[in-house]
This record gives sequence, C-alpha cells and structure tokens, in this order.
Amino acid sequence: MAATVAAIGLPGYTTPLARADIRPMAPSPDPGSRVDLPGAGALKRLPGNGNLLAWTVDDGSNPDVVRLYTQFAKDTGVRLTYFVTGSYRSWTENAALLRPLVDSGQIQLGNHTWTHPDLTTLSKSQIAEELRSTDAFLRNTYGVDATPYYRPPYGRRTPVVDAVAADLGYLAPTLWSGDLRDSAPRSEADIVRMAYQSFTAQNIVIGHLNHPPVTHVYGQLVDIIRSRGLRTVTLNDVFLRPQNPHRIVKGSA
Repeated sequence: MAATVAAIGLPGYTTPLARADIRPMAPSPDPGSRVDLPGAGALKRLPGNGNLLAWTVDDGSNPDVVRLYTQFAKDTGVRLTYFVTGSYRSWTENAALLRPLVDSGQIQLGNHTWTHPDLTTLSKSQIAEELRSTDAFLRNTYGVDATPYYRPPYGRRTPVVDAVAADLGYLAPTLWSGDLRDSAPRSEADIVRMAYQSFTAQNIVIGHLNHPPVTHVYGQLVDIIRSRGLRTVTLNDVFLRPQNPHRIVKGSA
C-alpha cells in the first residue's frame, strides 16, 4: 500500500488526510460510454474489464459519519453512491452540505428503505410503503428521483420483493461484490484490510455511514484507489437510465 505523506488538517475531519490525497480524483466517465442495465437479476458488479470502482455507502445512522463522508467526497472528488435509509435524521441535518454534490452528480442517492427492515418478512403493501417513503423523502429533500436503484436491507430479497419494487420504478436491486464489513463497529486496520481486498476493478463495494472508524482512514483508502489506477463512479455514471415510467403501487397485503 502506498505510504501517505506529511498530513495537513482539513475542516471537518477527525483525522487529517495526507497532502497528496487532496488532489482531485479522476472525473466521471464520458456519458456516451454508459451501457444498458442488465435485463434481469440483481446488480452485483460493473460490466466489462475496465478500471472502474463503484463505492456505495449505506444507512446513515450517524450524522457525523454522513457529514465526514460527504466532506471527504467534496475535498477529494471521489464519486459515491449513498443508499439512504430515509428515517435517519442524518439526511435532513446534512442536506445543505450534501445537496450541491447531489446536484452535480458526484454523489448519487439510492433507496435503502425507510426503517431498514428485512423486506422478505413484510407484506406487499408494507414493502411498498418502505420504498415509497424514502422515495418521497429524496424527492422532497434533494429533488432527485432515486429510481431505478434500490438496495434491500441485509441483501435479502425475493421475487415478490423485486416485483413490488419494480412497480415503483425500482428495477435494479443493487447488491455488491466487495464489502468493507463496517455495518457494525470495526477497527481501522480491519477496514483498510477489507478495502485492500475489495477495491478492485469493476467491483461494487458496500460500506456504511454508521460508525466513525472509517472516517479515520480516508487517506489510506484513497491510496489504494490511486495505486491501482481505479476511477470511482456512481451507478448513474455507468448505466443508462431505463425508459420506464415511475409508477406507484396500489398493492394489497
């Protein structure tokens, strides 16, 4: 792993990034390079044999972690996809900081339900309400349509869950092929080790906006990305938006 250089402080960071890490990351790919979403099944990896990395980050139970992740993106240019659990106050408290990055497309917002339940245990109407509530929140707070990407909590889904989601316009259940394993508290060393394993070309990597240790190792995570020549992308950077109207389920139990 590349060594970091002498550090300088940046506003909002609990631990400073290295001076080299303040250099902007590579810009997003040319929109003309976007491809169609896979026709069926969950999205787990990016297609092809390029040098892209989709770093996705879930939940948002800790407002400080959401703030620090967003400041990190603002300072470095790293492109992220947040899968938002809409009931967490982090998303209203950090809206002023986050909104410009959402507007520019640097951070994409996807749907991770309202209260983070296991969707496979719910009725059709309950599944729809979980997705619809966060969908409405994202439209009203950030002015974005989060379709077609939803991430089922715990990665648990069934054909019924996918069908209800699709009726709401969420055609792309989004899983992952790499994992920082930080949904629960982990040591900084563990997170860096998992990033070293997971930050590889064409991976969709899952992290979490819940616990502070990841905010202490941003410099090391950037080192891994740069040393491997990877380019961070949002899902919208990679895939064409499907021509499917946003529909509302009138589902029954």
